[in-house]
Amino acid sequence: MPAPVLMVVGTASSVGKSVLVAALCRLAARRGLRVAPFKAQNMSNNAAVTADGGEIARSTAMQAAAAGIAPTVAMNPILIKPEGSRRSQIIVEGKPWHTLDAADFWQRKAALWSVVTRNLAALRAEYDLVIVEGAGSPVELNLKAGDIVNMRVAVYAQARVLLVGDIDRGGIFAQLLGTLMLLEPQERRLVEGLIVNRFRGDPALFIDGVRILEERSGLPVLGVIPWLTDLALPEEDAVALDQTAAFGSGSLTIAVIRLPAIANFDDFDPLAHEPGVTVRYIDHPAELTGAAAVILPGTKHTLAARRWLREQGFDAALRCFPGAIVGICGGYQLLGERISDPLAVEGDGGEDAGLGLLPVETVFAAEKQTTQTEAHALVTWAGAGPLRGYEIHMGRSRRLGAAQPLLRLVRRGHEPIAEDDGCLSPDGRVWGCYLHGLFANDEFRRGWLRQLGWQPPAELTPSVDPFDRWADHVAAALGSTALERLFPIST
Repeated sequence: MPAPVLMVVGTASSVGKSVLVAALCRLAARRGLRVAPFKAQNMSNNAAVTADGGEIARSTAMQAAAAGIAPTVAMNPILIKPEGSRRSQIIVEGKPWHTLDAADFWQRKAALWSVVTRNLAALRAEYDLVIVEGAGSPVELNLKAGDIVNMRVAVYAQARVLLVGDIDRGGIFAQLLGTLMLLEPQERRLVEGLIVNRFRGDPALFIDGVRILEERSGLPVLGVIPWLTDLALPEEDAVALDQTAAFGSGSLTIAVIRLPAIANFDDFDPLAHEPGVTVRYIDHPAELTGAAAVILPGTKHTLAARRWLREQGFDAALRCFPGAIVGICGGYQLLGERISDPLAVEGDGGEDAGLGLLPVETVFAAEKQTTQTEAHALVTWAGAGPLRGYEIHMGRSRRLGAAQPLLRLVRRGHEPIAEDDGCLSPDGRVWGCYLHGLFANDEFRRGWLRQLGWQPPAELTPSVDPFDRWADHVAAALGSTALERLFPIST
């Protein structure tokens, strides 16, 4: 008997579906259920790497962590990674499939339905419960004919559906009731209840709102979830950077340049969570003022990012910048002497001079490197412990002359290796590497911050598991009756 499916769909993008699925995964796991997340198709440049080298959305990997399981490609079989100019790399079952423009992808999309159903069936055979996340709105009528992620999945799996709206953005009645009105009858019958997310203030003030929603929809409002500050979970995509440009609060400021097609910017969340540190995302050189360090993050289109940096005036600004300069993945490539893409792996390919801040040359290859990786730092301030992270890159970089590496890689996946990565300037002020997740390693992160003048508090507060904190918050809003209704299975 296939496992039942609980599905979370939203009234729009960025209403909190991803983190709500994470909370539900943690709550189901607490009740003794073997639970897995699933999202048929995701569009994001924030990616994670599975143990077998597959590539999936970081939001899905985050949900798997909340469920207490290792992520697999079955949990997110289709990942769309935008490169800009309506062109995206399509990842299918963890591996690059094609790089297509929007029109071409639309024409080929129907062929991917079997990929969706095959992977969902595999999860339903392995777990007690699968919690599915939709994408955007399920009633974008001009897109519905090609749906492979929203209500088509719900109908196929006969899922129990929760509809989530974001009251903070306004228009909650139109959001929820309008979405219900536009669903087809066979879809509408699957909706089990409504959730009002991100309520600021006293939820008791929304009692009349709950009554109106229930009367107009004929469905229960399962919970009104209050706003929670500092959620400390990674954002699904760069839309979050449109809503706020700074994270954390403190006198030590680290600027992150918001490159076109920015990727894996959750690399820098651990910095923002340290007391006394602010991470600020910037678009213009003038915003470097007052920063102790600047980071060039990953990007899905390095050559386009290089042109943008030049057009924005960052070349001269970075050469004059007195603080630390760091590049991760695509940012590391940008810091070098030259970038070449002879096979047009990204966009139209080509060649360009880098920023010239590190003696490194990069050439793009046809095969993507996607691995979970362990390393040791070759700098004394980083501590002696092993560093754990992951690699996602198609560029291959080599140091020139006697340039000093930053890391010694000791394991990729299950294979031991002995390979140097990254580059460090002679004065130690400029460095870069390919290892994502570097700042999640406490010794490395705090060692680097101390180099910038950071003074940690006398006693660092023990970190609280963000999944437990968020799950407790959601459980309190839903209440025991709703939880029993959502998770009736016991083992």
